[in-house]
Amino acid sequence: MATLIFDIETSALPVETFDDAQREYLFREAEKLADETARETRRAEIRRQFNLWPLTAQVVCVAMLNAETSRGQVLFTAEDYETEDDAGPVEFVPFADEAEMLTAFWDVAKHYESVVTFNGRGFDVPFLYLRSAVLNVPISRKDWLGYRFQCEPHCDLLEQLSFYGVSGREGAARRFNLDFYCKVFGIESPKSHGVTGLDVNRMLAEGRQREVAEYCLRDVQATVLLHRVWKERLAGIK
Repeated sequence: MATLIFDIETSALPVETFDDAQREYLFREAEKLADETARETRRAEIRRQFNLWPLTAQVVCVAMLNAETSRGQVLFTAEDYETEDDAGPVEFVPFADEAEMLTAFWDVAKHYESVVTFNGRGFDVPFLYLRSAVLNVPISRKDWLGYRFQCEPHCDLLEQLSFYGVSGREGAARRFNLDFYCKVFGIESPKSHGVTGLDVNRMLAEGRQREVAEYCLRDVQATVLLHRVWKERLAGIK
């Protein structure tokens, strides 16, 4: 059964994208603070959170690999990008805009029976669904947020490694980030190259779209290896 493993990178939309009423709604919590310094600090925190919400951010990259062959594509948005000659098993494909990129992603997704993510149920999948809806991009797979307590067709490794949150936030099966799981299980962390998700906005502003795409691919490559660990050692536990 063909399995697709993917990850996305997102970037906040400019504040100017939103009208006065939307901006008032987004920053309302900050404006309640009397202290000016505290107010500006909270506004900055909210702006950083824009990256996490599909109504205030956009998808800028989707990296995806076939779980069995480790071949795949990295789709990313980039203006005036000169395509490089990628001779390896992974092709980097630039797109002029987000809608074209998401259309290409859903065209690939429909050919896979199952999908694997790390925190995809909580972030990547709903983000892709809502961004596709906003841009009127047809969604080829609408079954990735089905019954939570199963791993088909969507295996979310964060859910599996925390046993669906069986022990809460601080118990034996508490959730860790991908970097932590990778280091514990002897997998090279995608953060080992000195780039994290916090760097994405800055890198995009500097025109380093290809580097963001490479970072996203490292996340997926690590997820492929983590999935193999889970499949060999933990799959089937109930």
